[in-house]
Amino acid sequence: MLRLLPFILVAGISTMLFGQEKKTGPIIKDFGKVWTIENTDYQIHADTEFKVVFDIMNTPEDLGQRNASIETAARFLNMHAQKGVAKENMKVALVVHNKASKDISTNEAYKDRYGVANPNSEMIVQLMDAGVEFIFCGQSSISRNFPIEETIPGVQLSLSAMTALIQLQNDGYRLIKF
Repeated sequence: MLRLLPFILVAGISTMLFGQEKKTGPIIKDFGKVWTIENTDYQIHADTEFKVVFDIMNTPEDLGQRNASIETAARFLNMHAQKGVAKENMKVALVVHNKASKDISTNEAYKDRYGVANPNSEMIVQLMDAGVEFIFCGQSSISRNFPIEETIPGVQLSLSAMTALIQLQNDGYRLIKF
């Protein structure tokens, strides 16, 4: 609880000062809360096709905590949809590798390894239902002993993260790495 106190205070102060709260949706209902930003000087071209690839390689130390890097994809979809970008104009892919390999495991595989349910599984399912692609590095699959059969259904296996990142960028996707 003490770890959450600074976040609770910031959220409370922000609500008091600005009269707003972060909201999810309309694309990802349970994840990806964002602030409403009004009267921006830099305008969104809502009719543009947004093609983005997120490089997901890190994970929280706490096995029960969601991966914020994965949730960034939900935030991306929700914030742009809230500003009028059509879902059809957003193509989103996540390339998962390195330490984040565990985060795309099924609940069963995650429980077998760590004793708790995968905190990312429902978020990943909602993202996939919205058309988001999850591409898993084959090199990480083997080196970290996470076989594709233990990943959430719909995860695609690539030769490597490098391969997927290059191909997606060649196809016009823009890399976002946090």
